[in-house]
Amino acid sequence: MKIATKHGAGRSIPTWAAGLLCLCLQTTASAAIPIQQWTQASGAQVYLVESPAIAMVDVQIDFDAGARRDPAAQAGLASVTTGMLDKGVLARDGAPAMDENALSEAWADLGAQFGAGATSDRMGFSLRSLTEPDLLDKAVALAAREMAEPSFPDAIWQRERQRIQAALKESYTRPASIIGRAYAQAVYGTHPYGYETTEATLARISVADMRALHAASVVACRARISMVGAVTRAQADAIAARLLSRLPQQPCASLPPLPEVAEVAPLAQAEEKRIAFDSAQAHVLIGQPGYKRADPDYFPLTVGNYILGGGGFVSRLTREVREKRGLTYGVSSYFSPGLHAGAFTVGLQTRPDQAPQAVALVRDVLKEFVANGPTEAELKAAKDNLIGGFALRMDSNRKLLDNVSNIAWNRLPLDYLDTWTQQVDKVTAADIKAAFARKLQPGKMVTVILGAAP
Repeated sequence: MKIATKHGAGRSIPTWAAGLLCLCLQTTASAAIPIQQWTQASGAQVYLVESPAIAMVDVQIDFDAGARRDPAAQAGLASVTTGMLDKGVLARDGAPAMDENALSEAWADLGAQFGAGATSDRMGFSLRSLTEPDLLDKAVALAAREMAEPSFPDAIWQRERQRIQAALKESYTRPASIIGRAYAQAVYGTHPYGYETTEATLARISVADMRALHAASVVACRARISMVGAVTRAQADAIAARLLSRLPQQPCASLPPLPEVAEVAPLAQAEEKRIAFDSAQAHVLIGQPGYKRADPDYFPLTVGNYILGGGGFVSRLTREVREKRGLTYGVSSYFSPGLHAGAFTVGLQTRPDQAPQAVALVRDVLKEFVANGPTEAELKAAKDNLIGGFALRMDSNRKLLDNVSNIAWNRLPLDYLDTWTQQVDKVTAADIKAAFARKLQPGKMVTVILGAAP
C-alpha cells in the first residue's frame, strides 16, 4: 500500500516555462549529464544536476524507512505516517503551529509543491519550487518544518483511518486488488514485501507509533538528497542543509544500526491458486521472486524482458498469446527489483473458459525463452527501441530527478545515465540466456487465477 500527499498541486507551471523545460531536457538527454555528489557535515549525501535553463528546482529526500521495515502486525505504518505529515506542524522556535488547512494555503500562496510518500524500500519527501530567492527561501523553510515537525493530530488520524479502511473495503470488490494481494503473499511469503495492509493492521497503529517511526528514521545523517534545477552547487548545498536543519543532527555512528531485513526466500515448488470471482474476464498472474536492483545481471534482464513481454506489441508473449491465438487483448512481463528480490511477473486477462489454455501457453513461452534465449533479430529490435527511446526517460524535470534519485538510492555510478545506452548495446543473446537461467525457474512459479471457470 502506498499513500502519497502533495501540497500546491492547484498551481500549474506556465506554458512557456513547460516548453523551455521540455527543450532543455531534450538537449540534456542527448548529451552528458554531469551529476555532482558530496557528503555534508551532517552525513547527508547530496546529488545534483545543474539545469539553468528554467528558474525552477526539484528536490527528492529519501530515508531507509519504507514498508519493508513495518512490523507485520502494523503493516501500512510507513505509508500512513507519510500520509499524516501534511495534517499539521508543531509550534517551535517562534514559528506558530499550523493545521492542514493553513499548510495547504501556505503552499498555494508560494506556488510550490511539497509531498511525502512511502514505497516498499524508502520514505521520501519531494519539493518543487521556482528559484526566485524570496519564494524559494520560504518554500525551503516550510518544507523543513513539515518534514521535521509534524504534529500527528490524533483526531485527524481517527478520521484518516476510517477513510483508508473504507477504501480497503471497496478494494476487496475489485478483481485487480484481490488478485494482487493473493499474488504478493504467494510470491513473498513472510517477507515484508508481501505484507498486506488491512483494517486490523491499521487499527493497531497509533499516532505514538508514527512519532516513534519518524523520530527514529528521519534523521539528517541518513538522508539522500537528489536535486535538479537552476541552482549552483553552493546553492544546492545550502538548500539541502536548510531542509535538514530541523532534524536530529547526531552522527549515524552514534545511532543504533537499522535492523537487518531478511532476503526474499526462493520458491520451493510450483503453486497454483484459484480465486472464485464473478467476472467477465479471468485475471492471471504468474511469477516468482526476481532479483535485487544491485544485481550485475540488471542490463541483460532489462533487455531480455523487453523481448519476452515488456515491449508491448513487439514482445514474444504478445505475439504468441494475442496475435497467433487471440487469447487476450494484452499480456506483459516485468521485473520489480528493489533492495531485495522484487517479483518477476507475467500478467494477462482472458475469457474464463480460455484461462487454462492461456496459462499453459505462457508457461511454454517462458520455458522456451529461459532455455534458449532470444533470437538475434529480437535482440536487435529490442536494442534499437530501448536506445532510441532513452531520451523519453528524461523528458521532464520529474523524470530526470527520478533517475538521479535512483542513482543515489541504489548507489549506482555517477555516469550511469551517460553509459546506459552503451550498457544496453553491449548485451548479447548469450548474456540474456545466461541471466534468465540464473534468475527464473519456470517449473517453480506461482500462478494465481481469479474468475476462471473450474
